[in-house]
Formats: sequence, C-alpha cells, structure tokens
Amino acid sequence: MEIIRTPLEGLLIIKPDVFEDERGYFFESFSHEKFFKVGLDLTFVQDNESRSKKNVLRGLHFQAPPFAQGKLVRVMRGSVLDVAVDIRNGSPTYGKWESIVLTGKNKWMYWIPAGFAHGFATLEDDTIFFYKCTNVYNKASEGSINLNDPDLNIDWGIKDPVISEKDKVSPVFQGFVSPF
Repeated sequence: MEIIRTPLEGLLIIKPDVFEDERGYFFESFSHEKFFKVGLDLTFVQDNESRSKKNVLRGLHFQAPPFAQGKLVRVMRGSVLDVAVDIRNGSPTYGKWESIVLTGKNKWMYWIPAGFAHGFATLEDDTIFFYKCTNVYNKASEGSINLNDPDLNIDWGIKDPVISEKDKVSPVFQGFVSPF
C-alpha cells in the first residue's frame, strides 16, 4: 500500500497493492492494522454506495460536529473526479481544494478527514462510488457548499452537469461559517 500526502494536511491518496492474474484481481480495500501503521486509527460505522450516470455532480457535502465524518472513498466501477475542500477553521489551507481521478481500474482511494467538504463528478455511465464513514449520517448535521462557487473555482470538467435541486441551492463559500 502506498500513501501519498496531498498539500492539504490529512487528505491522503491511498494506492492499494493489487494482485492480478488470469483469473482477475485481489486487493485489501481496508485493513485496520495496515492503516494504523501509517497513522490512521480508523473505526468505520457506516458504508454508503451510489450509482450514477455520466456527468452527475454530487456535493460539496459535509456533516457538522458532533456527527462529523471522515470518509474513505473509492470507485468500484466507472470513474469520477473527486474533490475535497478544506473547511477547518484556522487551517493554513482553509478554502483550498484538491482533486483526483478515481477509477474502478486504478482502485485508488481518497482518505477525506472530518473538516472537509466533499463532492464528485462522474466521468462514465454506470459509475459505482463507495465510501466508508467514521460516523453515522445525521440529517440535522448535514451541510453543503455550492458546487459552482466562484471563489472556489473548481473545474469539474463537465459542460452540462446533472445536479440535484438540493445541491443547486447550496450556499456559496463567501460568508460561509465553518462548524469545524
């Protein structure tokens, strides 16, 4: 397993060891022991999965304390542009974002700690996105930032995205008061 640190403290790219032969492939998508050895003492309490057609944009979502969630995300089929935005008060990278392309073929994962808003754009039809969460979902604690926020200026690479009504009306980053 290879761990790649990003410019945003705590946000990690995880490249698992994948064993392939004529039968197919095998890899550990999570091992508490291996993650612990690299400083990630994680307990997951909820798994989520979504299936989307091409050009779907989801996010930028977060769960506020006390239901804040860390997420280990990966793509099981298809591909996404995955984006994490630092919304931790006092962080030197507050308001900055990083992105990565996750695919069913590369099997990379993204560790997104609590204190980040998260979203993704699907790059292929029938994309299956999977995430392990360190806390349960709580509707009263959900928050979001507008996907097309001009201050964040995220290039999603999609001309005519499919966006939920809820995400279309998410507040912009200017004036955002972070709960972290």
